[in-house]
Parts: sequence; C-alpha cells; structure tokens
Amino acid sequence: MNSKLEAIDKAASAALADVFAEVDRISFENTVKVMDAFREFKVSEAHFAPTSGYGYDDKGRDTLDRIYAKVFDAEAAFVRHSIVNGTHALTIGLSALLRPGDIMLSVTGKPYDTLEEVIGIRGERGNGSLADFGIEYREVTLKENGDIDFDGIRSALKEYGERVKVVFIQRSKGYMIRPTLTVDQIGEIVKLSKSISDAYVVVDNCYGEFVEEKEPTSVGADMIIGSLIKNPGGGMAESGGYIAGSARAVELASYRLTSVGIGLECGATLGQTKSMYKGFFMAPHIVAQAIKTAHYAAYVFDSLGYETEPKYTEKRSDIIQIVRLGSEEKLIAFCGGIQSASPVDSYVAPMPWAMPGYADQVIMAAGAFTSGSSIELSADAPVKEPYPVYMQGGLTFEAGKLGILSAAERVLQCE
Repeated sequence: MNSKLEAIDKAASAALADVFAEVDRISFENTVKVMDAFREFKVSEAHFAPTSGYGYDDKGRDTLDRIYAKVFDAEAAFVRHSIVNGTHALTIGLSALLRPGDIMLSVTGKPYDTLEEVIGIRGERGNGSLADFGIEYREVTLKENGDIDFDGIRSALKEYGERVKVVFIQRSKGYMIRPTLTVDQIGEIVKLSKSISDAYVVVDNCYGEFVEEKEPTSVGADMIIGSLIKNPGGGMAESGGYIAGSARAVELASYRLTSVGIGLECGATLGQTKSMYKGFFMAPHIVAQAIKTAHYAAYVFDSLGYETEPKYTEKRSDIIQIVRLGSEEKLIAFCGGIQSASPVDSYVAPMPWAMPGYADQVIMAAGAFTSGSSIELSADAPVKEPYPVYMQGGLTFEAGKLGILSAAERVLQCE
C-alpha cells in the first residue's frame, strides 16, 4: 500500500469508531423490524416453493408482499422479480396514478436522468412517455444550498390546484451534487402537500432503504418505489423491484404491473422467491456495510484533499458517496481502481460510453455478482465537469475498503 494511504487507513479506524457504532445501532433496529415481520407471518420453507404459469395462490409471493408492507409501515406493497430496474418500477407507479390532463410536480428539481424520457422532457415524442398521454410536468428546484423550497412548493400547489395529482420526491441525489433528503425532511414535504392538496406524494426511495430507522411511508408518503438490486435486495435478489404505500395507490400500481381486473392475483415466481426473502432478511446488515464503506471513502479522499459529499462525519440518508475528482483522467482512474478490486471482472477497464437512457456518456465500474447491482461496490458518473464520481455499495466493509484504497492509489498516480 502507498505509504500515504497506509497512514490514512490507520487513522481512519479511530476517526470512524463512533460513526460506525451508530451505523450498527441503526442496522440492529432495522433487523428487529425485519425479524418481527418474518415471525409474524410465519415464514417457512413452503414460502420458497416456485410457481409457474399464472401463479395463482402463490403463498410465498403474497406473504413477502405483506412483509414489505409491515416493515415499511405501509398499508400494502408488492415486490416482483419481473420488475427490471428502479426506472421500470417508477414508471409503473407514475403511470398508475396519473391521467391525461394531470400534472406531475417534482419538488426536488429535475429527476434522475433515466426518468426524463419516461416523463417526456427528453427524447422522441410518440414513444409512450407520460407527455404523450397528455400528462404535464412541472418542477420546483431546491435552493442553491440544497434546502427544500417550501415557499416554492406551496406556490406551485396553489397555482396548479387540483390538476396536481402527483407530488414527486427523489430522496437520493441521483447525478446531482445536492444533499440527500432525510425521512424527516420528506415528512415536512408530505405535511405541506397534504395541507393544500389531495395529490399522491410519491417518493423515489432508491438507495435509501434501511439507511435510517424509518422510511418515507412512516411519515405519510402515499407511495415509495425502489429496486431489489439496490438496498432491499441485500445483495441476494438477482432482479426485481417493489412498490409500497397506501392501499389505493398500491392497488392502482398493481393494475399497471399486470392489467386492470388482474392486479396482484397473477405472477409466477419461477424460483426467485427464496433469494428475495433472504435478501430482505440480509438487507439491514448489508446496507450497514455499504454505509461504512461510504464513510470510509469520504475519510480517505477528504484526507487526500478532495471535496466529498457527504463528509465522513455526517449522518446519511442514502448509500451514495460523491468525490469531486476534477478531471476526466482521475474519474476514469477512480472507476478503474474500483473495478480492479472487484470479485467479478476485475481485469476489465471501465471506459465512458453512451449508456441507454442517459443524456451524457457514462462511466461505470461494477464488478458485481449480479449485473448492475449497486448494493455491491460500484462507481459511476456522467463524464462532465466538475467530474464527480458517485460511489455506492459494498457487500462487506472489508471488500469495500480494498476497493476504496485501490481507487485512491489509481487517483494518486494521476497527480
């Protein structure tokens, strides 16, 4: 190890001791909730049996839905391996709640890049975006310091009135440099929205599950949406997504998942159920490993003089760590270091490419057991100034630490 990095690594243990203790406390509290739900619904080996065809009366599938609802403080939920990613899950949820003439109001600024074509604010018309169906989009940006613009939200809700059917919140930062919203902050938005409007409050919960002791549904959100190859899959689920929230919102989403009149009655599990149960059981612990990896990355790169967001001492609401690297060369080097310390495809050199759904070229390091899994250690970024890298995941802190040190060494070689 580079002598400079060796000294930083030794100092990190003392500096992060109290931080890690708090991460472990939250992990324990969330594990209690998961364990209580498993016991309440009497999970047994019978729940892991696969179904085929229509999938009628799939006990394992339906029980897992109830477990998600219980743990996430929701009236209802569904989780399906057939949901291909977070964007797919979000598309299901938004399409379920919005009708022609309605307005979707994003109150955390522009949503994640892959949603732009879904909404219709980028890409060709006629592909089936929300805009193609006469659904309008408006947004309230965050303040320059990243704070929520409550006055702006209040004004927008009053101006557009009953036409606003979805107030959309992106919990995580996506490819923006801004603070991730805490669950309490989301609760403040929910409270304001409900005081003025009957709109559904929908939260893109990707990267946020189990980072805090409660979820946005605990503070009144009507719908939360996420991906199983992120936090709630616990590194075990090989595909899938979930939607949880109020009974009516989830019912409408179920009609988009399958069809009106069928909803959650059908859907064969094809042998995927056990990994989804096991992943959800593991998720609080795995998320804690990812959070520790993020704190460690912030400490190392802060010590090397790079700007980090959040800082290593800050409380977190998602698993994402930003490091502003300042050049394309260092961005590529960082991702190369993460890839080289990965258990899968360690020999591959990640390079920028035109990834589907993104406006800019994207570089992605993802040497994962499950393709694209961002609960496993990964790093990605659009290749544009100021060249921040977005790092997330880590199934174990030990492996995550190796990845961070490898990335740091590669970056130092560029200086």
